[in-house]
Amino acid sequence: MTEKKIMVIEDDEDIREGVRILLESEQYFVIEAENGAQGLELLEPDTALIILDIMMPGMSGIRTCEEIRKISNVPILFLTAKAQESDKLLGLMAGGDDYLPKPFSYAELLGRVKALIRRYTVYMGSSVVTEEGQEEYIEQSGIRISKFFNEVFVDGEEKELSNIEYQMLLLLMRHKGKTFSAQNLYESIWNEPYFYSCNSTVMVHIRNLRMKIEKDPKNPRYIRTLWGKGYRFEDHCS
Repeated sequence: MTEKKIMVIEDDEDIREGVRILLESEQYFVIEAENGAQGLELLEPDTALIILDIMMPGMSGIRTCEEIRKISNVPILFLTAKAQESDKLLGLMAGGDDYLPKPFSYAELLGRVKALIRRYTVYMGSSVVTEEGQEEYIEQSGIRISKFFNEVFVDGEEKELSNIEYQMLLLLMRHKGKTFSAQNLYESIWNEPYFYSCNSTVMVHIRNLRMKIEKDPKNPRYIRTLWGKGYRFEDHCS
């Protein structure tokens, strides 16, 4: 089996070394970068995950994430000493997929790494086998989305979605008209227990998704919010 490639962008050498030793013990191939600029130079198309520190000298983790998102949808796991909700939301709004505050246990880090890589591998279409005659796409209201990998078109224009955004859109489109609460979405996509603070995480990803697929994100055509209930996919303009 080919080793999955993980990049660790962290200015603290001790943390980098500890994370590298842990990941290598799990048969991952680790690339180290001590700052955001170096990480961008070393980023390769087959990178399966980026572990990114927010507080770094020079180019911050947030800025680095924004630059990565211009060229890649690779999953990004933020590491940071900042645990405030506002800092978490900034990371997610910049394009991050998950967030782990320092100090963290290696068991928790490894669990999140495996979950992010597993989702990315499945939804990017690795080793996809379809049954004969099975439809590979869902087409509704001008959106065409693959059931098996991250390929989405809106009115014929391809959209670059993160793996979380893709999974969220696919789930909503598979169940057009069904209302999903924030808890439903979080537990279905992140596969983790839901806590009230997770509501903000869901809201940020919904916002980012709307920015990419809606002509007017403030008056969404596809992803509707039912206040106090949740979100659903529909089309009032069809």
